[in-house]
Amino acid sequence: MKAVIASPTEGDDRLVMVERPLPEPGPGEALIKVAAAGVNRPDILQRRGMYPPPPGAPDVLGLEIAGEIVATGEGAEEVLGQRVCALVAGGGYAEYCLAPIGTCLAVPDALSMVEAAAMPETLFTVWVNLFERGFAADGDWVLIHGGTSGIGTMGIALGTLFGLHVIVTCGTDLKCRRALDLGAEAAINYRSQDFVEEVHRLTDRKGVSVVVDMVGGDYLPRNLSCLAEEGRHVSIAVQRGPSAEIHIVDIMRRRLTLTGSTLRPRSVEFKTMVADEIAKTVWPYVEGGRLKPVIDRVYPLADANEAHARMESGEHVGKIVLEMGE
Repeated sequence: MKAVIASPTEGDDRLVMVERPLPEPGPGEALIKVAAAGVNRPDILQRRGMYPPPPGAPDVLGLEIAGEIVATGEGAEEVLGQRVCALVAGGGYAEYCLAPIGTCLAVPDALSMVEAAAMPETLFTVWVNLFERGFAADGDWVLIHGGTSGIGTMGIALGTLFGLHVIVTCGTDLKCRRALDLGAEAAINYRSQDFVEEVHRLTDRKGVSVVVDMVGGDYLPRNLSCLAEEGRHVSIAVQRGPSAEIHIVDIMRRRLTLTGSTLRPRSVEFKTMVADEIAKTVWPYVEGGRLKPVIDRVYPLADANEAHARMESGEHVGKIVLEMGE
């Protein structure tokens, strides 16, 4: 099969196409003939040598796929022939990919394969961090940075479905307008506006219940200033750095919670539990055509470098997807 990996040549941070043998499914695994694979920020970091795959994961990039199950290991025989999308720890940028059966979700008629491939990584991430770790509930105000990223657009969509007032930040007025069109309650241009002051204005100075932050660094103390009493701050990435200075007394006084998570290194058992929750709580909206990912651009697998360049440009709105073709 054809597969895409980071260049093994020192100093070369491009992606390269290689030939690999078809992987063989083990117990509880499915071999999926990949129709499409989502592109995510961790893929960029892995290509640059900054995010090595977890133990046991292939060096082939790609964390989410959609396609048809063409072979199974022991204990997964009943799903043979099904169309699924799946969260994987790696291997998605390839014509075939192994997936734990527990992280697969059936692709309904309401989704194309490209749309299905763009769902798992952002859906799992937003569900875990906004709703499970952030305890967002109907009527809450929440702040999500990176409002037109894959995470941001999924956060807007899920927040709208579950009755949240979603505020996002974006880097341009055009992106702010796109976020509003997608259903955000408010969109703040962080280059021209003080997002802390805007959050307080929008919430009558009460603050938000949850901040989902992919920025880190000097954003952390500013995010804490946005929180209401008993608010929750959830870190999911550190694009501006992994450290910050905060006032501990303020956290104590307002009873704030600082938490966060990573998804890729978590166990199959944990991801299976999340998939079960999503299947029961969120997937009916997908099946009914009420929840779809925002697709920015679709590239053939051979143009994976162009897909990465598109993401690194910061100009995308929603998800970038690789399509395998025939």
